[in-house]
Amino acid sequence: MRVGIVDTTFSRVNMGKIAIDELRSICSLPYVRYTVPGIKDLPVAAKKLIEERDCDIVITCGWVGRTETDKLSYIILGVGIQLVQILTGKHVIDVTIHEDEAETEAELLRIAENRVREHVRNAVDMLLKPEKLEKLAGTGQRQGYGDVGEILK
Repeated sequence: MRVGIVDTTFSRVNMGKIAIDELRSICSLPYVRYTVPGIKDLPVAAKKLIEERDCDIVITCGWVGRTETDKLSYIILGVGIQLVQILTGKHVIDVTIHEDEAETEAELLRIAENRVREHVRNAVDMLLKPEKLEKLAGTGQRQGYGDVGEILK
């Protein structure tokens, strides 16, 4: 099994490096890293990693700016990732940070680091321990923020 990690030069945090660090800390799965300019390039990079580099799952790390154009690009990214998943039958875990999620750079860094690390763990669990995720179904898990918990009857 192999993990693909795609990141961008547009990102203000080296999300690919964080993803590799987390992957290495929790397992010995091999990985392939591919860096592209921006988020609209992530879907084709993910598809190439699946089809040309035999990745079983891909983690895309993107950064969305504050402008309306940036937000429209995020919609394009989302549609592209869905198409890649449908066409390849493989999961692509989208890890996206939106600059308007926080007011300070320190908070954006905290959110990015947490979100990347948690999604890497999710990707590994999807490959190696899917029953772990099943046990968490309906528990209000969040990446980048604290979990919100389940709604109990």
